[in-house]
Amino acid sequence: MATLRESFWFIPAVLGVCALLLAQALVSLDRYLLDTRVDLTGSLLYHVGASGSRDILGAIGGSMLGVAATSFSITISVLATASSSYGPRLVRNFMADRGNQVVLGIFGATFLYSLMVLRSIRSIESDGSVFVPDIAVNVAVALAVVDVGVLVYFIHHIAQSIQVATLSARVRDELSESVDALYPLEQPDDAASADGISKPPVYTTVLAEESGVIIDIDEVGVLGIATDSSTMVEIHRAPGDHVVAGEPLADILADRSADISEDAIGRVRGSFDIGTSRTPRHDIAFAVEQMTEMAVRALSTGVNDPYTARNAIDDLSVGLVAVVQRPMPCRARCDSDGIVRVIIGRVAVESLIDHALDAVRIYGTGSPMVVEAGIRLAERVGRAARSTDHVDAVLAQLELLDRALVSGETDTARTAQAREQISRVRVAITDRVPLAVLRNAIR
Repeated sequence: MATLRESFWFIPAVLGVCALLLAQALVSLDRYLLDTRVDLTGSLLYHVGASGSRDILGAIGGSMLGVAATSFSITISVLATASSSYGPRLVRNFMADRGNQVVLGIFGATFLYSLMVLRSIRSIESDGSVFVPDIAVNVAVALAVVDVGVLVYFIHHIAQSIQVATLSARVRDELSESVDALYPLEQPDDAASADGISKPPVYTTVLAEESGVIIDIDEVGVLGIATDSSTMVEIHRAPGDHVVAGEPLADILADRSADISEDAIGRVRGSFDIGTSRTPRHDIAFAVEQMTEMAVRALSTGVNDPYTARNAIDDLSVGLVAVVQRPMPCRARCDSDGIVRVIIGRVAVESLIDHALDAVRIYGTGSPMVVEAGIRLAERVGRAARSTDHVDAVLAQLELLDRALVSGETDTARTAQAREQISRVRVAITDRVPLAVLRNAIR
C-alpha cells in the first residue's frame, strides 16, 4: 500500500474520481432543489444562466488543463535537472513527492469536474424548461480560486525542492526512517541468536522464478511457514540484492524423512518481493548509497561543487551515527516453543561505513573541505560506535585515507593539516574504548 501511495498517478487518480463523484452529487442536488422549487440563488449563489455557465465552465476547464500541462512540463524539467546533477536514482524522490502529486491531481480534478458539470447544462428540456446547476457552477468558481492558490504553492514548492539542501534533507530523512525500521531499539519477542545453532541438512533450495531486485522479505511469513512445516529456513538474500531466475533465495532445512509440500516451498518463494528498482524502505544500503551518490556526483568534473558534497557527507553522518548506536537486528527468529525456525542474513554495518568513507577517499582527496567532512564523519561514527567491529572499520578507513593523502598530488600544507586531524581523531576514538579490544586495528 505504501508503494501505491508513492506512485505518481495514484493521488491524481483518486482526486479525479472524487471530482467526478462530486460533480454528479452536486448536479443531482441541483435537480432535487429544482424539483422541490427551492431557490438558493441571490444571497447565497450567483445565477448567470445557461450561456454564462457554459462560458465559465469552459474557461475554467480549458485553463486548468493548460495549467496542468505546464505544471507537468515544469516537473519533467526539474526531474531532468535532478537526474543529471544529483543522480538518476533521486528522481524517485520527485516522483514520490506528495506536493507534486496533489497539485497535478487538483488541476486535473478541476478540469474533470468542470467537464462533467458542463455536460449537464440544458438550455431547453423536453418540457421547455432550462436546467442550470447553479450550486455546481458556483463550486467550480470556488475551485478555480483555490487552484490559483495551488499554482502559487506549486511554483514555490518546485523552486524549493530543487535546492540542494532540500534534496539532501529529503534523502537524509529517508535514511533515518530506514534506520528506525530496520534497526529498532527493541528486538521482536521471537528474536534469537544464530550462533551455535545445529542446522538440519538441506532438504531443498528455494530458487527465484524471476529476475530482479529483492525489495522486501516477509520474515514473519517465512517464520509461520517454517513453524507450520516443522522445518528451519535459512535466508541467503537481503533486500537490495539482485537475483537472476534460478538463483537460490533460501534453503529449507529438514531431515530427508520430512514431508514438505510444494505449497510450502511456493509460499517461501512468495515471501520474497522482487521488483525492478531498489527502495530505501527496507534497504539500508540503498539509503546510504543515495546520499553517497549525491556527494560523488557533486565532485564530478561536470558539476564541481564540493559544498554540496560536504553537505551530503554531513547529512550522511546522521544516519550512520544512528546505525552504530542501535543494537544489531536479530539474526534468527524462533517459534513459540523457543525453537529457531528462521536464520536471516543481514547487511553488515561495516560495509556501510566502508562505502561512505571509500567515496571520500577515492573521489574527494583533491578537495580539502570534502576530506575534512570525511574525517568529521569518521570521528562521529567512531565516537558513537558501540561495537569494536564498527570501530575497527572506522580506524581502517582513516588509515587508508591517510595513505591516500600521502600518495596524492595535493597541497602539502593542506595534506599535513588533514593528516594531523586524522591522527587526532584516531587517538580520540581509541581513547574511548579499551585498547585490548581493538584487535590491532591501528598499526
